[in-house]
Amino acid sequence: MRRALRDHDLAWVFHKLKCCGYTQRNIGELTRQSQSEISDIMGGREVLAYSVLQRIADGLRIPRGYMGLGNYDHDEHTPVEDALTVGATTIDEAEQIRKALKHAAEVMMGTSLPEAARWWQPLTEPRTPVPDNIGDGDVDNLEYLTRVLRAVDYQNGGGACREAVIAQTAHARAMMHSDCTDEVRRRIQLAVADLHNLAGWTSFDVGLHGNARLHFSLALEQAKATDSLSLAANILYRQGRVHLHRGFLDQALRFLQLGQLAAQDADDPLTVAMLHANLGWTHAMMGNGSKAVSALGRAKDEFVRGEDNLPAWVAFFGAADLSALTGMVYSLLPGDKNVDKAITCLTASIKARGEGTARSTIFELTALGAAKLNVGDCTGGVADGSRAVVLAEQVRSVRTIDRLRPLLLAAQEHPDDDGASELAGRIATLQGG
Repeated sequence: MRRALRDHDLAWVFHKLKCCGYTQRNIGELTRQSQSEISDIMGGREVLAYSVLQRIADGLRIPRGYMGLGNYDHDEHTPVEDALTVGATTIDEAEQIRKALKHAAEVMMGTSLPEAARWWQPLTEPRTPVPDNIGDGDVDNLEYLTRVLRAVDYQNGGGACREAVIAQTAHARAMMHSDCTDEVRRRIQLAVADLHNLAGWTSFDVGLHGNARLHFSLALEQAKATDSLSLAANILYRQGRVHLHRGFLDQALRFLQLGQLAAQDADDPLTVAMLHANLGWTHAMMGNGSKAVSALGRAKDEFVRGEDNLPAWVAFFGAADLSALTGMVYSLLPGDKNVDKAITCLTASIKARGEGTARSTIFELTALGAAKLNVGDCTGGVADGSRAVVLAEQVRSVRTIDRLRPLLLAAQEHPDDDGASELAGRIATLQGG
């Protein structure tokens, strides 16, 4: 962006704004230009008039110096600006040291006047150099960090670790160019695939569905290149979950079916069980009750065949998860007996949850609270729903907020119950409504 501003490449700048949700009209209102002018600039017309460049800079709150406007050179940077650009500019090291010492002295002696408005400017950081040669130990470290980040995601939500996952993914991709043996090469490719898998999942959790699809596509290519059908099946499962969450049920079904085939070819019973359980959930949402129950039966049969010492990307799927998905399915099927089964399964899954699974617990408490409210158990429904809301306030996950909607609708069905009305109000507040 700084390079585009310096070169007055406003077509690039405006296109980036468009990608962030700004329309041509929005940009025109900010820069005091007509929509047709904005369209012409985005089409490649250069802006040469000094006054227009100033309007654009001021309207978009761009420091004029970034566009070479006014009396501006590097020496006129504030101390804060100097500190932020140390190590990312082309001045020699002696000048860097001089400016760093000058800034430190001014700050510590109280003579510096910090300009906090500049603090939001992006910090340009050089990439950490990767080793020329890598071995099994380097891949072990990557796999360990991926497990740590995955655990943070499960407990605190994708918003708590997505940036770290993205950075680690970029570093791992750079390591693919290092010298290594063929076996290490395969391991690093697999590690990169799993990092993209996690990057996709954390992106999904914070509502960046387009980015999630991109990372999952990259992960799938790497998994297939290393002939890891188990990981490929897991990636397809997660792609199915993205589309299930978005309400694209036909697409979700196709992803899950593709994953099921890959898991079967990999002879990975636990992944087969996970995919069939999610297929059951999808069928239930589509109103296919018999197919949903049949898929659950297959999931339970395959689950008992699961093995120990499984890869991290599937090892999370345990008895609590199968019980939770069973409860989700039955909560969508008609009839009081099915709702009773749902309540029993969801209660069991919550009870079986251990430490580090806050997000899953939120989902299950949400479904359990809604199920109880739907059968008229306001006391139980409000209690479970309130626990879900308290936990949802503590994690950084857009998805958990989205999934509160059925609980909100169930609570709104009891306007005469003070507890249900209060719960509905808390959910609406959390959702920004």
